[in-house]
Formats: sequence, C-alpha cells, structure tokens
Amino acid sequence: MPGGGAVEDRKSLAALPSVDRLLRDPACQPLIASVGRALTTDAVRQVVDDARAALAGGAGDAVPATETLLGRARERAEALMVPSLRPVFNLTGTVIHTNLGRAPLPEEAVAAIAAVASRPANLEYDLGAGRRGDRDAHLEAWVCRLTGAEAATVVNNNAAAVLLVLNSLAQRREAIVSRGELIEIGGSFRLPDIMKRAGTRLVEVGTTNRTHARDYREAIGRGTALILRAHTSNYEVQGFTAAVPDPVLAGIASEAELPYVVDLGSGTLVDLERFGLPHEPTVRETLEQGADLVTFSGDKLLGGPQAGVIAGRGDLIGKIKANPMRRALRIDKLTTAALEAVLRLYADPDRLADRIPVLRFLTRDPAEIEAVAHRLVPLLKAALEGVVTVSAEACRSQIGSGAMPVEAVESMALVLRPAGPRKRAGAAAKKLAEAFRALPVPVIGRVADNALHLDLRCLEDEAEFIAQLDRLPFAGTDAR
Repeated sequence: MPGGGAVEDRKSLAALPSVDRLLRDPACQPLIASVGRALTTDAVRQVVDDARAALAGGAGDAVPATETLLGRARERAEALMVPSLRPVFNLTGTVIHTNLGRAPLPEEAVAAIAAVASRPANLEYDLGAGRRGDRDAHLEAWVCRLTGAEAATVVNNNAAAVLLVLNSLAQRREAIVSRGELIEIGGSFRLPDIMKRAGTRLVEVGTTNRTHARDYREAIGRGTALILRAHTSNYEVQGFTAAVPDPVLAGIASEAELPYVVDLGSGTLVDLERFGLPHEPTVRETLEQGADLVTFSGDKLLGGPQAGVIAGRGDLIGKIKANPMRRALRIDKLTTAALEAVLRLYADPDRLADRIPVLRFLTRDPAEIEAVAHRLVPLLKAALEGVVTVSAEACRSQIGSGAMPVEAVESMALVLRPAGPRKRAGAAAKKLAEAFRALPVPVIGRVADNALHLDLRCLEDEAEFIAQLDRLPFAGTDAR
C-alpha cells in the first residue's frame, strides 16, 4: 500500500512516551531526587528528542522502552554531574606540573582551608581593634620573618606580582632588562607583553648570551624607573655567556637612586642544598645581595597555593599597596589560609621535606621508588597480559614549573610497550595512555619511544592506583 512506511513512522513517533510521562514514571523519581527536577527534565527531553530523530531518520523502527529512555537520561544527567576538576595521578616525570595544578598542598594547608571555607573569617577584620583590617596582615609578618624583608604583599600569582610592581613603580617610564632575560613561559606569557600592559617602556640591554655592567649604566636615563632582573625560569643559556651578579646590579641601581627588582619566578625560602638538591637562590639571599624588591610564586618550590609574593623595602611596598590595581589582583580567604599554614611550616625547616609534598617528592630516595616499581610490575603484567610488555626502567624526573630547568633527579618508571606490530606501536601507546586517563582517578603518564612511561616519583597511594587497574577497558584482553 503506497505511503505505508510513512504511516508506520508516524505510529512509531506517536508511540514515544512524552517528557511529562517519563518524568512521572516511578523509575524516574530516584534521578529527580539525586540531581533535581530541572536537570532531569533536560536529560529526559534530550533522550526523547534523540529517539524521535532516530525514528524519523530511519535509524531504527522500534520505539525504545521506557526503561531504556530513562537509563539514557540517567547516564546523561550523571555525566553532567561528574566534576570537571578532578584529582589525578601525576606520573609524567615532572614533579611541579603546571597543567596538573603545580604544588599539592600539605595537610596543614588543606585543614586551614576547611576551617574558614564554610563560615565567616576575619579576613579583613582586626580582632584586637574591632575594626576593618588588612588581609596582608595574616601573611606579611611571616614573609618578613622568613625572608628578611621590611614589608610584603601577596597577589594571585607571580605574573600579577610583576605586573603590579611595574605599574606601581614604572608606569609611563622605563625599565631596564637584559635581552637574555626576556622570557616566554607557558601559555605564551611573555615578559615584554606584561611590561606593555603595565604601562612600562622596555629598554633592552646586552645580547642574548652576554650582558655587562656597562650596558646597564649606559642605558640609564631621565626616563628610567627601575632595573629588573628576571629569572630564566624554563631555560638556561650556556657556553660563551656573561651576566651581571646581583650585588653589582644592586650597586648600579643604588648609584642612580633606582629600585633594583628581581623576579625570582619559582622562588624558594630555604637552601635546597640541605636536601641534596641543586642550589637555587633564596629570597633572603637575593634581598641580602641588594635587591630592593623580590617577586616569587607560592605554588612552585614554596609548596603552597597559587599566589605571587612581593617582598622588600617598606617604602616601595607602600607604593604598591596604594595602587588601585592591587584590589583586582588580591587573593581570597582560602588562599590566605593555605599560604599562612604553609609559611608556618617553614618555621621548622628540619621537617620540611616530610611535611611539604613538593619537597617530599623531590627528596624521595630512588631506592624506595625502585621498590615501588618492582611491586607494581607483576600487577600490571597480570592486568594487561597480551596487551603490553611491562618493565621497570631507570629515568630522571624534571623539577618543573620553571624551577631549575636543566636539573633532574633519579627516578624509576614503569614502561608499557604495546604488543603487536611495531608499525602500529605509536598509535597503540597513545590508545593505552588514553585508557589510563579515562580511569576513575586518571593516570597521566608520558608517551615516548612508542611506549607509555609512568614515572613513579610522585606516586604515594599505591593502593588506589592498583585498585582501579581492572577498570582498564582491555584489562585481561588483547587490545591490538
């Protein structure tokens, strides 16, 4: 009979349950109770629309059962409620990983955040005087105690700290910087761009590899506001090089009655050599060598939350605090609580390596990491039999996030090499990495040489890592 197919299609479409009917179905009530009526309604409407489109397009001739439609709606709604920001295992081989949140916080900082997160706190209230206070009061004394600075202020990251210093002290004036320090770091952040946004005119001196004291002296003019040294956070110029030491630069600035500002980038409050790590200039020694202001990060070697600290001369900090831009860059009560807790830990430097996760990871004994590797190899072999070969291999971990860019520490990695034809090994390794990233607690490794490398330096919770291996989609099968 002509047109019979169209009639059947209309019958199928008419047989689809309505959104309202599905929402009233008893089987839908647990979902409404879990995620709310609004989100449930959106999810149900989407699955009904999808089913209608499939029937109209000839993709199927059977109307999905009510249970099927509600199951699809539940999957959609629950997927939306999964947090986007989630904990992961950082097995990349980069300890302070910018893309993975940089420094994990110590327990004391997490507790401090929890204590003030759900109730009012004296963020800008002087409890003694009973009136409005300054949020820097919670941090300034600790920064000064630990660095020897006269005063300090804290903003939301080190880029903001540099921006605020330049805008406060060198707006519509000049700042002198060596060409070898015109850095670009992650996310295409460039120092010249920050200077431009701050309203500061850049005066480049020297060359990429060699800058001398005379270059700075000759560049000083009536429009000069300050001399800036920027830490080359993600590279190091080696070979035929020359740089002016801090005491000399500080002397040149002092003779010209100019501030000498040092952007330390990552920044550290303790001499890392005491932990067997390479030396990195501390904030205190930089100030003692003549810097008038030092800027540094809170969430890198310091091991705290994202923040940018400015420490140094009291009169210069006073000008910075008076800048209206400071309000736009200030930190909130959660960051304040976390950073204060971390700074308090530095009062006991003998226990820092145990209490600050970044330092604990960096100082972890390679023999301990090797033992972890040998415990995990047979478990991974069992979980991925026929899919990969697994071996424990020596490697070197990067410190990361602009800290000591050419230094590395000994570590051990699990190396997962896909079985099967070599010509497909690269694609198989990427598929393997994708599967590990899809675990309930994603495992982030590094693909290199047609294999997935899992550096174990930052793996502390072995039990959680092991517990989810059977969730790999091809565990116990041949994924080739």
